Amino acid sequence: MSTALSVNLNKIALLRNSREGNYPNVVTFAQQSIDAGVQGITVHPRPDQRHIRPSDVKQLTELLKQHPGVEFNIEGNPFAGPQGNYPGFMALIDSARPHQATLVPDSDEQLTSDHGFDVFHHGERLLPIIEQLKQWNIRISLFMDPDIQQIKQAKSLSIDRIELYTGPYAKHFGSDQQEQSLASYREAALYAQQIGLEVNAGHDLNLENLGDFLSISNIAEVSIGHALTVDALHIGYKNAVYSYSKICKVA
Repeated sequence: MSTALSVNLNKIALLRNSREGNYPNVVTFAQQSIDAGVQGITVHPRPDQRHIRPSDVKQLTELLKQHPGVEFNIEGNPFAGPQGNYPGFMALIDSARPHQATLVPDSDEQLTSDHGFDVFHHGERLLPIIEQLKQWNIRISLFMDPDIQQIKQAKSLSIDRIELYTGPYAKHFGSDQQEQSLASYREAALYAQQIGLEVNAGHDLNLENLGDFLSISNIAEVSIGHALTVDALHIGYKNAVYSYSKICKVA
């Protein structure tokens, strides 16, 4: 099976939020991603609204109604409640009804997601949230480390997928620990699939390390945003400078 690519738009929103106004427009970049053939759009709205805002979720929900073949994946801490005009994670999910909700144990203090759920500690608290998502017919993915015992416990929560946190793999890529790290992810993914869980992956995957990671069979989806945005700058920056220089030369 081929792996679906879901483009994370957080960094587009972060750039927009550095100034007043709506430039760059998150919806415009979602449409460009769709035009380029992606299978999904991902956002991770946080209570501090450092990048994706509730208004972005609403606008993207409307956009994706026009593209039924493209999935909407909303990531976030399922325990995050209302804060300012952030309505809370579950309220956002209720309003958007995305194809997939990826539950991530990040806190307001974290710069970015950096670990998976400890299901032994949080599993009971997750149960009513999972039940509600099931009632809304939303696929449930749990952000996980490549830990066999944690994945085994996660299966008991009746989720649909796990998303393997690939930060450590990316960190070790190109080092003498690369093969050992990749082997741990391969073992975790295979185990998850054997017990009936589909497997997504995300965090710090890029053009250099993605191909090797996808040597792991049957990864359902990868979510990529930060590296994709940086790569877009590398690929297109010189052409943008040329275009501005051309205008200045003829002025």
